Amino acid sequence: MALLRSFGIGAIVARTALGWVRRDPNAGDLRRTNFHGRTVTLAGGPALALGATAGAASGAATPRLAAAAVTAGAVAGAVGFYDDVVGNRPEEKAFKGFAGHLGALREGRVTSGLVKIAGVGAAGLVASALVGSERRSRFGRGADVLLGAGVIAGTANLLNLLDLRPGRALKAGTILGTPLALGRGGAMTAGTLGAGAALLPADLNEEIMLGDSGANALGALLGVAFTARAGTAGRVAALAVLASLTAASEQISFTKVIQDTPWLRAVDELGRRPPEA
Repeated sequence: MALLRSFGIGAIVARTALGWVRRDPNAGDLRRTNFHGRTVTLAGGPALALGATAGAASGAATPRLAAAAVTAGAVAGAVGFYDDVVGNRPEEKAFKGFAGHLGALREGRVTSGLVKIAGVGAAGLVASALVGSERRSRFGRGADVLLGAGVIAGTANLLNLLDLRPGRALKAGTILGTPLALGRGGAMTAGTLGAGAALLPADLNEEIMLGDSGANALGALLGVAFTARAGTAGRVAALAVLASLTAASEQISFTKVIQDTPWLRAVDELGRRPPEA
């Protein structure tokens, strides 16, 4: 029952927020052109961030876990939305990737991308501290908090890296989140997945896009759910995988890998609106 309740809360809040953002007088500023040349709206990003955060918080087993979900989801969504809007300006587009944003900082310029990186990192650290650790020593607890922060920020970044085609990030989030929703404390993840399920049809139909706001919030919340259930070894393993994938993304294109792998391409294209002739 708790799973269904949090799933429903996430879905209802996400759909309600999407309608609210679309009706806002400034909604026209959120229009973007996607890879097919179609006009879509970034309204899906804040809608997903709000719905997934509300759903996760409603399903959290303790007040501390609820606070961790709100911190990670709301902050990651907010700084991601800031980057979606400000990062679209011509003077910001020249700086790409972590190295590009650090290079801008060395020149005395704080880019919107750097604000996003710092915000997601700080939110991950606070959320991980709220999740806590079962280790007794101060050093052990501190190490677990840092590992958890890395997992939360790394998962947020991974979902953002995947958000290059309609529905891809939401599908990846569902694949990552389903095992977490089935086990102990699964209601928190179910709330996150409920928000994603509510917006998936509009994403696949290329009516909306998630942008950094939605992808970062989705990934951060899944990272919180994993951190809450994993011990030190699990956090180390997850962080190693996330670091490897992030490093690989600097050298190879995930989109090309997906296109060149038949079963990945089939999953990626499932339900997606076909390109117009």
